Amino acid sequence: MSSDNILVRATNVNASYATNTGQDVPAVDAVSLEIAEGQILGLAGESGCGKSTLGNALAMIANPPLYVLSGELQIADRTIDLSTLDKGAEARHRAFRGDYVSLLPQGAMNSISPTLRIRDLVVDVVRGQDRSRSRDEALDLARDRLKQLGMPVRVLDQYAHQLSGGMRQRMVTVISTLLNPRLLIADEPTSALDVSSQKALIEMLLQMVEQKVMGAAIFITHDLPVLSMVTDQIAIMYAGRIIETGPTAELVHRARHPYTSALVSAVLDPTEETRHKRVAGIPGSPPNLASPPSGCRFHPRCAFATEICTREVPPLVVEGEHSSACWWAKDHPNEPVPLPDPVSLEGLAS
Repeated sequence: MSSDNILVRATNVNASYATNTGQDVPAVDAVSLEIAEGQILGLAGESGCGKSTLGNALAMIANPPLYVLSGELQIADRTIDLSTLDKGAEARHRAFRGDYVSLLPQGAMNSISPTLRIRDLVVDVVRGQDRSRSRDEALDLARDRLKQLGMPVRVLDQYAHQLSGGMRQRMVTVISTLLNPRLLIADEPTSALDVSSQKALIEMLLQMVEQKVMGAAIFITHDLPVLSMVTDQIAIMYAGRIIETGPTAELVHRARHPYTSALVSAVLDPTEETRHKRVAGIPGSPPNLASPPSGCRFHPRCAFATEICTREVPPLVVEGEHSSACWWAKDHPNEPVPLPDPVSLEGLAS
């Protein structure tokens, strides 16, 4: 990826949750990411791996018990310290929200007040970020954006209960990008939608990037098939760390980290053979981040682990645009991790 085309660069982001025992639990551990102009980066991993926490840290909305201990976010020509520990953090971060970074949080479509019309939410969001805009200016902005995206303007006069789940999610997405953020962070935006609504939202997001409604996006999900449809690159997260990144098709079909390979194997591939096979689950469970395993954090669950994996943090193996933090990848250059053979379902039907 050319450094000249990089729009977003996050460097050494560390975040922890405070507990009532006095021991902080690290949830994001030295994460760094780069996103090019016009790119959608997928962020994937099991529940509890730190995806949403990283999204909140980058969106500068971390609230206790979550604290961002360190990290720097560079967007275009602006750089900001992400730390939430000093008293001036809120004022410093507010200036970047809306214009530079916008978050579409989990369950956003269900957060619309049932007593307000959609237009009222538009006004609240736009004027909350820019008090200089009048109510009429905010609504004109929304009407123009809906027309630009081929959506009905009449939606602004409706209440949330009058809209389908898919339309609510698309409207919240539109509202979150009315100020043309340089970076949109979408956290599980398709998880509660049916297949047709997922497709409509994905097509809209792609259209918004193409029309430069936003500069780039991070799409957070555990659903690899969805990421295959919408993203240019994918970053795989495990136990608070990024353990593999690469172009979407290459990462899905030629994974270099055993965890990524296991994630791919744990998802049904929509092909003719699907009816005869079942997915291969990942054994065990994610580690307790209060006391993570030494060495590679995935080694207790990894079929390819060796002695060195248990005691030494793996190096970052870089091969073109594809990188993975794995001892197996270091010893097997340019070789994809073998996928486990799916278990046949033939003969198991009752």
